[in-house]
Amino acid sequence: MKGLKIHVLFYHTLIALLAISCGNDDPENMEGGDRDLIVIITPPHDNPFFLTEARAADAKARELGYQTLVLSHNDDPARQDQHIDRAIASGASALILDNAGADVSIAAVRRAKEAGIPSFLIDREINESGVAIAQIVSNNYQCATLAAEEFVRAMGESGTYAELVGRESDTNAHVRSRGFNDLLEQYPDLVRVSRQSANWSQTEGYTRVETILQAHPNINGIISGNDTMALGAAAALRSSGKDDVVLVGFDGSPDALDAIRDGRMYATVLQPAAKMAQVAVEQADIYIRTGETSDSERQYFDCELITADNVDHFHMFERVGE
Repeated sequence: MKGLKIHVLFYHTLIALLAISCGNDDPENMEGGDRDLIVIITPPHDNPFFLTEARAADAKARELGYQTLVLSHNDDPARQDQHIDRAIASGASALILDNAGADVSIAAVRRAKEAGIPSFLIDREINESGVAIAQIVSNNYQCATLAAEEFVRAMGESGTYAELVGRESDTNAHVRSRGFNDLLEQYPDLVRVSRQSANWSQTEGYTRVETILQAHPNINGIISGNDTMALGAAAALRSSGKDDVVLVGFDGSPDALDAIRDGRMYATVLQPAAKMAQVAVEQADIYIRTGETSDSERQYFDCELITADNVDHFHMFERVGE
């Protein structure tokens, strides 16, 4: 019996060691460092934007000597709550969060604050100030107007177009749509014939554009609240033989860059996903060590326009050349 216990103990120890060694390559289970724990929670990692920000935050935290735990809530507020409860139970020193909804995330971020865990939000804002230490996001209105300006140029200031909107619960979706339309409405010969939510989804982008094309087969352009929906739109346009429709996205994803290179998309705007995540970790580190915060809770990063003329100067949500 004693020998059996030894073998069982050895077995469990081996499994634990294997889990740790394998977990370091899995974005859901990254660990490392010598100091306190930083928990990083984002939407699903099958989207390259969210994977980029998760990896960038993880790498910066490790560089600064922290242990990390990287998780995804998959845009599910209940799962986000579970992850934040896990961060609280783990005694995390800080939370880096790309949240699951502007309103539904407020209580969870407040719960972390009450447990003594400061939150640094990236990419998406919440609809309350004073709960998170920082909200570090793209200047979505500036980014949207930049995309819309290029859309107007490509359309020659006239024609019919459709708009694909992101998830209705996401503040970013509304700000981007407002930025698009505040500019596009200045051109009376540009007529919007459809505005539909595709929930940030490539699959839904495809099906929404299929439906739009049935009602408006001669449409001239589509402007999209993110690249993922735009790529779905590009596939629908290609399958319908619509190669002359102007398609503009938003994010600067690697797949969108490829689509610009081969003519399936006209343009997009780059959100600096990696930079925002790194800045959030740097500010978390300062707060953990000194208690000091940035002068402003809400911090905005401008976007850059990407077209066929400069597409090779960008890679993985970063500028890599001049």
